[in-house]
Amino acid sequence: MKYVLITGGTGGIGFELAKNFARDGYGIVIVSSNSERLQMARQKLEDEFEITVLTYKQDMGKIEAAIQLYSRIKEDDLNISILVNNAGIGLVGTTDNIDFQRDERLMILNVINLVELCKLFISDMYKHGSGKILNISSTGAFQPGPYTSTYFASKAFVLSYSRAIRYEAKEKGVQVCTLCPGATKTNFFAQEGTETPQSAMTAEDVARYAYKQFMKNKDVTVPGFLNRIIIKFPLKLKMRAVAKMKKENVV
Repeated sequence: MKYVLITGGTGGIGFELAKNFARDGYGIVIVSSNSERLQMARQKLEDEFEITVLTYKQDMGKIEAAIQLYSRIKEDDLNISILVNNAGIGLVGTTDNIDFQRDERLMILNVINLVELCKLFISDMYKHGSGKILNISSTGAFQPGPYTSTYFASKAFVLSYSRAIRYEAKEKGVQVCTLCPGATKTNFFAQEGTETPQSAMTAEDVARYAYKQFMKNKDVTVPGFLNRIIIKFPLKLKMRAVAKMKKENVV
């Protein structure tokens, strides 16, 4: 069976993507640091699609988490045909006031382990001459984000990195795509410490659109007509808008 591995797959966009893959007959492997959420997600997917869902408890916000997860996958002899790097967090505040360890964890989760998972699994995909990778970035990747500086920068990195390895991978029969959602109704904003914007899309709508575009091998996908318009605005205008919105949540 062909398996899709989804980090952060217990809720939000990751979970909704898992449902789309399950609907098309893929084996589902979800990764999270929370055992209870893993169990709940697995039960929901198995009940709805009558499949067996594999789960791995792994904190992707720690150094060496990627190699540890990859080693466990290899030990279980799973053929990962699709990798979805969905796990990520955001932080709001001035750069001098955001706790250093929290910022470091963000960079490890959003950047370092994403890169390492890509490097590990893409090597296997090259050997088979096939495979797909979907990296989750953000519309925040298209401009700097005052008062959420590290998060926006991490997503800009994901977009740039994904575009670069897509160019390399196409010669090997492997596709690499990037999803750049805007505000989405998930628990992301609660974790960030801000309110979910009223204009936010549902995770279900984002995942449905993203899945279709991914299967068409779309390079960069931005769900939502308004989001596709906004990313074309002048950079300084977008920066000021972000700064005004985020500064309201800075204590």
